[in-house]
Amino acid sequence: MYAADNGLNRLTRLAKALSDPNRVRALAALREGELCVCQLIDLLELAPSTVSKHMAIVKMAGLVESRKDSRWVYYRLAGAPHDEAAGQLLKGAFEVVKYDPQIAADNTEMQRIRAGYADERCSAQRDRTASSHG
Repeated sequence: MYAADNGLNRLTRLAKALSDPNRVRALAALREGELCVCQLIDLLELAPSTVSKHMAIVKMAGLVESRKDSRWVYYRLAGAPHDEAAGQLLKGAFEVVKYDPQIAADNTEMQRIRAGYADERCSAQRDRTASSHG
């Protein structure tokens, strides 16, 4: 946690993390396990920099953890959010969107992405990045 981390600051970070539909969609997608940023880019159909910014916000709120593997970043829901209240807020958010048509469509899309399409995209993205730097 942060040095000046009081209840008001924590609540503000959590509210910010949950205040954008794309961030909630990303968090909902992570319920099934870890995802590479490439997979989140495919799901959200946003620019890599935009997805990275969204994920930085939810990470700052303590809702996700990340790991880096070479040049690629993988995200997962935090094993234990900073506090019980954060966990309860996230659980409540998932309950609210349980029957949302966008989340249902995302769940279907995530099945396709997890089945291997994203690995191809990550490989293609790596190739494009390497060739643009070469």
